[in-house]
Amino acid sequence: MIDLDIDMRQYDCPFIDTTDDVDIAFSAVQWQLDTDDESLETRLIAKGGSVGALDAGLRELREHPNMTECYILSKRDAVAQIGTTIEETNAMRTIDRNGGYITGPFQIEDGRERWHVGFDDDQDEDHALADLERHNEFTVEDRDQLGPTALFDLLENSESAIGLLEGCRSLTETERTTFEAACKNGYYETPRETTLEELAAQFDVSKTAVSMNLRRGERKVLKAALSALESLEDAKTC
Repeated sequence: MIDLDIDMRQYDCPFIDTTDDVDIAFSAVQWQLDTDDESLETRLIAKGGSVGALDAGLRELREHPNMTECYILSKRDAVAQIGTTIEETNAMRTIDRNGGYITGPFQIEDGRERWHVGFDDDQDEDHALADLERHNEFTVEDRDQLGPTALFDLLENSESAIGLLEGCRSLTETERTTFEAACKNGYYETPRETTLEELAAQFDVSKTAVSMNLRRGERKVLKAALSALESLEDAKTC
């Protein structure tokens, strides 16, 4: 299986048009493409930059000419879970007619959409990408080719992967940016290529604050990693 991570700009997508005009982002939770009806039914999380931005974004989404149905399932502050049905876009039609399929959730923000698309062989992939170029703007950000063994391993250990992902998501913005800066600047290299003092100067905080942010981030990531390793070991003994 060939798995592509595509940064997409469609010119007939209601979600992309809405995020172009309003400070709102969408993340797919569930989706169902009906090729006979030429429509896509989705459940999404909509997150606005504010309550007003969320309301404005949903209003614009409902008024889009390619939107068939848009309703709110739940709403709290600037976040809502919504259900939608849209007309099949050119890109969706192109992927489907060239043997492609969606392999993961898609995210839409700032007029761009992140797609995860799979193909069974190189020829289908080449034809689909060539057709996409005619009516869409896109960049292939990543490409993986997975054999049956790798796919089985991925599916078998999906719970471990989800646990590790949740551990990373539990990082606060400060913990994440501090952790990233430390890694990129060689703090964890031997010998170290940066110091706590240099990191503190980069964030304009004290050396103690940087150390505490790193330790909190390390604890969260290591706890998730150890839990994932335990799950892998349990799977081996079954």
